[in-house]
Amino acid sequence: MESVYLLIPISVVLVFGIAAAFWWSVRSGQFDDLEGPGFRVLMDDDLPKNKDELPENDKSEKV
Repeated sequence: MESVYLLIPISVVLVFGIAAAFWWSVRSGQFDDLEGPGFRVLMDDDLPKNKDELPENDKSEKV
């Protein structure tokens, strides 16, 4: 029974800590765009910047 006197205050402090962390994350915009990062992985639009970065089969020797 003595352990209940210790565990209840610890659990209340833990609940308040988790609630504060959740409140901070909502206020700082962590949950604004949930789908954007997932789509950003799929849309890989990286193009080579110069002619030296092109693969060998894409290089055309135009004079």
